[in-house]
Amino acid sequence: MKKVLSTLVAAIVALSFSAVVFAAEATAPAADAAAPAVEKKEVKKAVKKHKKVKKAKKEVKKEVKEEAPAAAPAAK
Repeated sequence: MKKVLSTLVAAIVALSFSAVVFAAEATAPAADAAAPAVEKKEVKKAVKKHKKVKKAKKEVKKEVKEEAPAAAPAAK
């Protein structure tokens, strides 16, 4: 259960971080050529984190599905 909660918290943090990065990129004008390169790196990192979060969510759902049938007979 602790792992599930930490995964969900990590997902929320990663999604909010990626939203901030994308919003900053969309509204900030490119002052010079070096600044967009840095932002692209940040976006790539955010996308990589987002993919990890999606993978973790799938694993959590899979774990929950596996645990649910085991708990159901015990409730009867």
